[in-house]
Amino acid sequence: MTTSVDTKAQDAGTADTVKLVVAILLVIAGIVGFYVLGAQSVWIRWLAVAAGLALGALVIAFSKYGTTLKQFMTDSRVELRKIVWPNRNETLMTTLVVIVFLFIAGIFFWGLDFALAWATRALTGQGG
Repeated sequence: MTTSVDTKAQDAGTADTVKLVVAILLVIAGIVGFYVLGAQSVWIRWLAVAAGLALGALVIAFSKYGTTLKQFMTDSRVELRKIVWPNRNETLMTTLVVIVFLFIAGIFFWGLDFALAWATRALTGQGG
């Protein structure tokens, strides 16, 4: 398991901050374009939004933020490959244990409810 922390990703320079601002402005421009093109066809309006998102993602991809995101995704895939999934028999046995436990818990709480209802009737003289 990787325990080191990359502090370089947190130290984004001025150029990366400018790229982030430009990317946000491109996304906002795509959304504004959706409303400015109100008289146009719906697909053209959504194309403006998609273009703003795509251009914003492209600008982010070439910044330190994009590089950090790519590294995070790579590390996540490596960790995902380390997972040992249960086989069919283990899954069935675990399911059976859960069902049995639920059955026992259901009987316990039914008995507890029955006992508390009886005690309430005995003490108050009320109830069905």
